[in-house]
Order: sequence, then C-alpha cells, then structure tokens
Amino acid sequence: MNPQRPPQRRLIIRRIMIDLSVMVAIGVFLGVIGPFGSIAAPLPVRIASWIGFAMLGYVFYRPMDPLATWAHRALDLPRWALLIGTCLIATFPMSLAVIAIGSLPDAPSWPGLESALATYFSVLVIGGAVTAFFNLAKPGQDAPAAEPPPMATPSPMPAPMLSPVFAPAQPPAPPPPNPLLAQMPAELGSDIVALEMEDHYVRVHTALGSALVLMRLRDAVALVSDLEGMQVHRSWWVARGAVEDVVRDGRNIRLKLARGIEAPVARANVAPLREARWI
Repeated sequence: MNPQRPPQRRLIIRRIMIDLSVMVAIGVFLGVIGPFGSIAAPLPVRIASWIGFAMLGYVFYRPMDPLATWAHRALDLPRWALLIGTCLIATFPMSLAVIAIGSLPDAPSWPGLESALATYFSVLVIGGAVTAFFNLAKPGQDAPAAEPPPMATPSPMPAPMLSPVFAPAQPPAPPPPNPLLAQMPAELGSDIVALEMEDHYVRVHTALGSALVLMRLRDAVALVSDLEGMQVHRSWWVARGAVEDVVRDGRNIRLKLARGIEAPVARANVAPLREARWI
C-alpha cells in the first residue's frame, strides 16, 4: 500500500472544496449584481440561479485547466494561449446547458443564431473571467520542480592540507579596466591630457591623439579622479601636467596644452587657478 496515497487524496479533496467555495462566492456576487438582465428577478432567485450556474460552469471549465497544462508541457505551447482555446471550447457545452435551462419548464428549443451567439459570448465573458481569476490566484502552480543538485564525486585521494603559512600565495586580482579608457583606441595610449565635451560625447585628448567617447563630461571627470587636474570650463577638464603655457587675450585666458591644444578658462575659474598656481 502506498503511504502517500491518503495525503494526496486529501489534497485533491481539499482543493476541490476550496474551488467549490470560491464558486459559491462568485455565484453570490453575480446574484447580487444581476448581470445580463438577471437583475429583474428577485434576489433569492438570482443568487440561487447564479450559484447553480457557477457549479455547472465548474464542471465544464475545470477540466480545461489540466488539459491546457498537459498541452503546454507536451507541445511547448504558450499556456495562456491554450487556456484561451480550451475556454472557448468549454463555452459551447456551457452555453447549450444555459439555453436548455432557460427553456424550462418547456422542452429545450433552439433560440436562433443571434440569440445563441449572445448567450455564448455572455457565458464566455464570465467563464473566461473566472478561469483567469483561478490562474492568477495561484501563480507558479505549473512551474517545474527544481532539479536536485548533482552529487559531488568523491576524490580518490584527498588533497594534502596546507598550513596557511606555507600555502601558495594567490596572485592579486587585476584592477577593473577604466570604463573611459576601455572605449579608447589602444594606439592612443592612456596619457590623458584633457577632456572636452562635444554634445553628448566627450573628446578624450591624449599625448598621442584624441577620440570621441559616448559619455557625460562629469562621468568622465569622475573616472580620471586619480589624475591631478581641474575643470577649467564647463566644457573642459585639463590635466595639470599637460599645461605648457598660458595664453592671454585681454580678459580671456586659454591654457596651451600638448599637441597645440588650447583649453578656454571660464572667468569664474581664473581665481581658483591662480590659488592653485596654475597661472
């Protein structure tokens, strides 16, 4: 006898009882609001009718969920698309049942194509909404079980224990590459002379040439914080070691750098440059 069968059976019964309780609550809710013209009936009749329809719908729609789950796993198709398809299928017998019950106490009769389609879409709206509710209320129910971790293969001979004193030293981890230099051509080197803002780019001037980098100036300045330099203009940052001369043209001041580059100095930065003895 399988000892796991009784607990599994209890789980199934418990799930069915919970589902039926939810369907009763849905039936009461629909009976209170009275959709699709049922509001004209007395409240007790509406509630009893909608609870009955809810239970009947559970019989037709509930088997569609495991069917969609099986097709999802077997055919590798989207589960929500399969749920929509199975919901459309389940609506046919449910609509026939609604039409037949609505004909009572007379014998069931075909109401006509237009009336039948109206009944079908009304049933589909409620059936689809309840199906979506049940699936959204239990997320992850069809997720595959996690695979157990692979067992480690024991080593035939344990590695000798090394004293920390005699353990081989681990080489230091290399520093992460500078994101600014990583975007630069290697032939330009890493001797940065100045940074110049050009629209949404930064032109990085080195001793060997210049290149554009897609970056904000303030971010580029932060990446060269280990170099001695200063932002002398809203569009320029200059390395101090690259300044070769100071060019004065009236009140305008420019810093002459390597390779004939000249960086303008904002008037607000003249005093700080003098205090730092740049000029």
